[in-house]
Amino acid sequence: MNGIAGDLRLKLEQLVDQYVTAGSTTPEVIAAMEKELADMRRAYNQDPDPADAPGEIDEPANDWPAAT
Repeated sequence: MNGIAGDLRLKLEQLVDQYVTAGSTTPEVIAAMEKELADMRRAYNQDPDPADAPGEIDEPANDWPAAT
């Protein structure tokens, strides 16, 4: 394995190990990861880049007199 897949695999193994060391089981950690990835995929499919969403209202600036 090389490239992004190999790097990702190593990081995932380290992450699983971190939670297993803290007391979770490997199947619990993997199930949680799968759920979170599915949620991330769903959110990405709905809005691939939320920063570029047209029509979004920008946050108001803090340059009004009472802000200081």
